[in-house]
Amino acid sequence: PPQRRKTGRGKHQGTPRPGSSPADEGRNPSASSREVARPGKRCLRLPVKARSQKRTAVMAGLLAAVRIAALISASPVGAADPPIGLGTANSYAVLAGSTATNTGPSVINGDLGLSPGSAVTGFPPGLVNDFQHIEDVEALQAKIDLVTAYDDAAGRTPATSVATELGGTTLLPGVYTGATLGITGTLTLDAGGDAAAVFIIKTDSTLITATDSAVNLINGANPCNVFWQVSSSATLGTRTAFQGTILAFTSISADMGATVEGRLLA
Repeated sequence: PPQRRKTGRGKHQGTPRPGSSPADEGRNPSASSREVARPGKRCLRLPVKARSQKRTAVMAGLLAAVRIAALISASPVGAADPPIGLGTANSYAVLAGSTATNTGPSVINGDLGLSPGSAVTGFPPGLVNDFQHIEDVEALQAKIDLVTAYDDAAGRTPATSVATELGGTTLLPGVYTGATLGITGTLTLDAGGDAAAVFIIKTDSTLITATDSAVNLINGANPCNVFWQVSSSATLGTRTAFQGTILAFTSISADMGATVEGRLLA
């Protein structure tokens, strides 16, 4: 990833530039985090322990997603897709625009960033084991790069349409899209033995996972190459075991006991 200047922990001062983050054009991003395990190479692990709660609120309340039971195996379309470039946002476990709020003994191994907002609460009791970039030039650049990444993911075509309910289905590498998406049970992502395989899953509205749901990676699938582009809000239910990087327009929340191997960027 591109080099970034780390100036220490705690709040850094910078001059936010209007119109450079997902908060632009009426967006008002915010983030809250729970527990994030140490990144492996370029991919961050964010386990969230019970009694802690991570919320990455950006603009509005969460919408309800309709879940329809299904058992399908979707196929990819076109040639192999390149991963989404995150730029300087690559090092962030949690990145948001207006607020970052934590409840409980969360641990984040990875950067916590906020721009242009400055309201960070819940640390402590939450612990950030890497850098906090709050309203500084590093966070501003990360938000600019996040906008680029979000737009890249949103624009990826062609895409295979999937049903609202992804639980009980298996997806092969490729680009997928749905009006709203939910996971009840287990979604399996099968790389077919290709460790470089890329999954890009897009929703025009919300992504909501049920209690005890999971994203399972098999046959070499890498969470660093799994991207979720969410046009509204993402909600990870209690004890959800989630994989991949969420790029959300509106909000991300992770409830008690949820674990994430990836990033929460809004």
